[in-house]
Formats: sequence, C-alpha cells, structure tokens
Amino acid sequence: MTEPVDSNDVPTQVRERHATLSQEIEDHRQRYYFATPTVSDAEFDQLMHELEGIEEQYTELRTPDSPTQKVGAPVAEPGAGVEASWPPVEHLERMLSLDNAFSSDDIAEWAARVEREVGTGARYLCEPKVDGLAVDIVYRDGRLATLATRGDGRTGEDITYNAQFVDAIPNELTGTDEFPVPSVVEIRGEAVFPTAEFEAVNAERADLGLPLFANARNSGAGVLRQRMDRRREKLDAAKAKADAAGNEGRSQLAYERVLEEYERARRNLNRMILVCHGIGRRDGFDIRFQSEAYEALRAWGLPASDRPQVVPDLDAVQGFIDHYGQHRHDIEFEIDGVVVKVDQVDLQRQLGSTSRAPRWAIAFKYPPEEVTTKLIDIRVNVGRTGRVTPYGVMEPVKVAGSTVENATLHNASEVKRKGVLIGDTVVLRKAGDVIPEILGPVAELRDGSEREFVMPSECPACGTPLAPAKEGDVDIRCPNSRSCPSQLRERLFYLAGRSGFDIEAMGWEAGIALIDAGVVADEGDVFGLDADQLKQVPLFTNTDGELTVNGRRLLDNLRKAKEQPLWRVLVSLSIRHVGPTAARALAGALGSMEAIREASEEELAGTDGVGPTIAASVKEWFAVDWHQAIVDKWAAAGVRMVDERDESTPRTLEGLTVVVTGSLQGFSRDDAKEAILARGGKASGSVSKKTSFVVAGENAGSKHDKAVELKVPVLDEDGFRVLLESGPEEATKLARVGEGGSEEPADDAAEAAGDAAE
Repeated sequence: MTEPVDSNDVPTQVRERHATLSQEIEDHRQRYYFATPTVSDAEFDQLMHELEGIEEQYTELRTPDSPTQKVGAPVAEPGAGVEASWPPVEHLERMLSLDNAFSSDDIAEWAARVEREVGTGARYLCEPKVDGLAVDIVYRDGRLATLATRGDGRTGEDITYNAQFVDAIPNELTGTDEFPVPSVVEIRGEAVFPTAEFEAVNAERADLGLPLFANARNSGAGVLRQRMDRRREKLDAAKAKADAAGNEGRSQLAYERVLEEYERARRNLNRMILVCHGIGRRDGFDIRFQSEAYEALRAWGLPASDRPQVVPDLDAVQGFIDHYGQHRHDIEFEIDGVVVKVDQVDLQRQLGSTSRAPRWAIAFKYPPEEVTTKLIDIRVNVGRTGRVTPYGVMEPVKVAGSTVENATLHNASEVKRKGVLIGDTVVLRKAGDVIPEILGPVAELRDGSEREFVMPSECPACGTPLAPAKEGDVDIRCPNSRSCPSQLRERLFYLAGRSGFDIEAMGWEAGIALIDAGVVADEGDVFGLDADQLKQVPLFTNTDGELTVNGRRLLDNLRKAKEQPLWRVLVSLSIRHVGPTAARALAGALGSMEAIREASEEELAGTDGVGPTIAASVKEWFAVDWHQAIVDKWAAAGVRMVDERDESTPRTLEGLTVVVTGSLQGFSRDDAKEAILARGGKASGSVSKKTSFVVAGENAGSKHDKAVELKVPVLDEDGFRVLLESGPEEATKLARVGEGGSEEPADDAAEAAGDAAE
C-alpha cells in the first residue's frame, strides 16, 4: 500500500488531475443515470480506480464532495433541463453502492479486513451481479407505496406511476406463517430486460427505423424512467381531439400514431423483470442471515433469485466466481460479476459502512465484454463463398480479456441500420468466444469529421465487379469463386479447420504461403502436395532448401486427413449452407460422394435434416465443372469418398435425441457427438420435451436445469457409456428424473425416453 503524503506536499499537477477526474466522473454519472452513457462500465471503473489511488496517497483530497464518497448521481431539480425527470423521493434507508474487486487478490484482501474486524466466524453469500437499474420499492401494510430509482443513495426519482405497467412488481405482498408481511418493508433490487426481450425490443426499433439500444442495462434504465404519465396525458388529448373531429382525418391518424407509441412503451415496460437482492428498512420483521432474506422475499411473492449460495471459505467463493465466469451467458439476463456478502446480519452491523459502500460486501467484476473505442476505418473482407463483409478497424482496445482491433459489421445494410460512421466512437462487444461486434455509435461524441461508409463495387482482392448472388439478397458477393485469392485462402483455412479435415499444420499463414508460391491453384491440389512441391514454399524450407519440421508435419497431417469420414469431406468442399449437421445427414443417408453427386434434388431434400434449400445448394455446387474436378482430384489422391458402416457398432440410439452438457472425462465434445451419431442417434445442442436423455458432465449448466424442469432423464458419464453400449432400457435404470436430480421410478424415466423417441 502507498504511504499517505502530507497535505502540504500535494503537487499541483496531482490536484489538477484530481479535479479533472472528479468532474469527468460526475459527468459520466449523470449520463449513466439518464441512460445516455458515453463510456463503458469498464472505462468508468478505470477512472474511479485512478481517483481512489490518488486519494489513497494524498488523503487531503478525499473530501465529502469527492466522487469516491458518493453513490450514484443526484436527482435533477425541476427545471434543470431534464425533460424525463420525476419528482424526488427520499429512501427510508440509504441505498449504498459496492466496492469493486477485479482479482482473487482483491477478494482475499477484503476477506482479510473482514476477519480483522469480526474474527474467523464469517460465512459468505455469493450471487451473480445483475447488470440492471437499482430500484427501491416500499410496501406499507403489504401494498405498494413507492417505486424509486437509487439516485444519489438518499434521494431517488419517484417512478411509482410506472409500476402499474411492470408485471414483475407485485402491487400487493402475500405472506406465510414463517414470514408474515411486515407493516413497512423496503425492498432493494435490479430492474432489467432479459436478453431475449432486449433483442426483441431492438428488432422492433430496427423495423421502425429507430436508433438501437446499446445494451440491456441502459435501455432498461431509459424505459423504466420514461414519463408514462405524460404519455397518457398526450394520448388522452389526442383521443379527445379525434373524437371532436368525428374520428376521421388527420386528428384520427395523429391519435392512432400516439396510441401506437404509448402501447409500445407500455409493452416494453412489461418486458422488464425485477431481481430482488436485499431489504432496507423493515418494521416488525428482522433476519439473522442475508440468505434468510431471500426466503422471506420469495414468501412475500417477490422475484428473488434462486442462484445465491452460502459458502464456507474463500476457495468456495472463487469456485462460484469461476463457475459464473464460464456460464454467465447461460443466465436469462446480463450479469457483470459476482457479489460476495457476509451472510450473518449481526456481523454486517459490526462491520458497518463507509460513506458510499458497506464493508460487509464486495462486487467481483468480470473482465469487460463491452467497451468504447475509435472506429478508424471500415473495410471489407471476402469470405470463402464470395460473401463481402464489412468490418471495423479500430484503435486497439482490451475487451473480454483480449486485445481487439477488428470487429464485424455483417453487411452494408447493417452498417446503415446501426448508424455507424467512420471516425465514430463506437460501443464494442465481445461475449465469451463470440467474434467482436460493433453495437452502435456514441452519437453524443461526434464532432462533424465523421463520414459514411461506401460499399465497394469491385472485389478488393481480384477486381471482379460485385453483385448479389440472387435478386433480393442482402449480401453482395464476388462471383470469381475459383480464382479470387481471398476466397481460396478462406476455403483452404476452412477445410483445414476442426469441422473439416482437421489439418493441424495448415493454418492461416500456411494457406497464404501455398497460394503465393503457386503450388496450390485451388483446393483440389492440397492432397496432391509432395515434398518437392513444398520445397518451393519458403515457409516450409530451411536455409539448406530442405523441408522444415512443419513441412514434414504438414505432409504427415495430409496423409492422416485422407482417412477422415465422408461428412468431413463434404464440409470441406465449402458448399453453401452445408455445415457439419447437414453433411452428417447426407453422409449417413447416402453413404458415398458418388451417391450424393448423383442424387436428385428431391432425394437430397428428403433426407432428414436437409430440406429444399440445402438440396438446391448441393445440386448447384456439383453442376460446376471445376467443383467436380476438386472431388476427382481428392479421390485420385486417396481421400475417403465412401463411408463403410461399422457393423460391430450397435445401433442402440435409433430414434433417440441426446444432449451432452458439461465436461466428460473420457469424451471430448466431438467424441461424444460421434459416438451418438454412430449408433443412430441425434446429437442435439438444446433441451426440449422431445429430448430422450441429457448427459450431464462436470460444470453442467442451464441445459441440465432445463432437463430437470422438463423431467428429461439425466445421465452421468457412466450412464452415458451404458446408453451407448446397451441402449435406453438399461440406461434408464441409472437415470435421474425431475426436481433436483431426485430419482423417480425407472418406469417413469423409460416412459419419458420413449415419448421423446416417438
């Protein structure tokens, strides 16, 4: 820890930086509060962290007016120019913020402070941190009295009027013998759009030509705080005017437009959910544990999460953090971390609070998945099927643990729909392993120097004029499929990928090198490569002109790849719409490349999992001479073109659908899928009532929970092996069905599996 410096020794530049940071943070808080932020949460956290570091060293600067000592933003006074502001309302008890932790060391330091204050008896309550709008709800004698935003922690906005439109907020509390309804109780929670509802809202806005919301939290804040009372007044006035005009003409049209806007606003409010996580003021009721509060909230009919867990030590806390770090997108709403609390209320009181945050709780924040950065340029990439895709070139920025410089923009229509200009500050998102995506611009930061993107009319790689493949297509393509260097490079990279031949030594750099050296004119030449040809490629030769280790490894990988099953060969041909699922279906039904090539469009479409679009694409692909030449070259080089059915593998899963979730010790995800398909089953990625079995490995997530909810039989890894070897009847005896994985009679599980198979 940095030693504090005497107040007389604060350098001028430090004072100036402190003042600049303070003002910047206050400005961002105001924008955040009114749902118009210009920086991401992560960037705001960095500013606050810098300010806290300055004040830790120069303690004189830590005054009550500092942003580090405040919660949220003050409510705008009437006439302050904020049209959407509501009247202020004081909270019964102060609403605090939370201090943040960004590493396991930060959590350990916090826990050590707790132990110094209260000893070793503390246990911890962990829960996902909802990325929503903090609200305060007061019930008096069981009836809703006020709904308010957090504001500055003492005073929020009174948005009670809007509560009538949010079904998630009950107007009246229920109760039980164990948890009767208190005379006064103040509920703390987060209001947020579920991810699916947020996407639906944005889809509607896109259809209407309205600007898209950047994220679920900000859009939820804007929706919940809108003045529905004024919208109602406007609607009533428009209705009266239309009635006076006899419900005809411009007045009627104006009324219908206002009604449509009102109904859309009301519908969006009802899409929001509430997640309750605490209790403030309570009269006639007390709790001993924070976890007990969740039981009370649910007993009163309030929507409290069932995900919090009480854990005994820091190892378990870290385990909880790690689990939701891997499964954060399995939850129906956005989370940005985990909140860790001391569970015992008496210890919470001992620990107390600072001016802005309780000492008995801390928020662990995951690496940001959403940041802002400068969009330097928009360029285009030509894919393996000729599709031309715009992508943004940005100032490098760290997001979701990696540095990002490029992000997809999908197509020209999407660029226009999002309203992105070259030179904009943009919101960038990278969720998990998903390709980074530009969500939209921060329009408030424009200075007039920004310019529109113009889609090129010619292929940037080969100069061929671009055009849609078919009339009405959104995408434009380069029709020079065979010779366009960009398309060939992408196809080589794709056929070497895990879904194709899985050629480890032929990555992006190797593909470019083979093309540049002229030893590969198209992908048909790949399996004809020999040592003499590779010696013409500088990447694979040493200074003596001999093959490098990677060169010899590539030849070895190519020999092994020739034995890959037929479906992988099909995938590697880059036939439009033919991915692993369709390729498996075609290979399984027809058995050979020759049979697939000769099959009619009707025969192809009749294959389960194929359909008319894929069938037409396959026939169209094989109608091209140079495409057929690729297949012929591969066949001549010894690539497998026929699948021999292994009669020794029992067809134990005919008609069954199996979902594998979590990690298995003896199977990779691909191995498990292959094992299911080889036995005649269908390997699915989602759980439904038609699912026959769910195989749940370590860290199984929402798919396991869905199986329990739908009473789909659940197997562990040993049960999966029995299913593969002996079929559903024997496996059912080992299955768990229903609530919490409790076992139901084997007959019930068998019936469930039989129903799914039918």
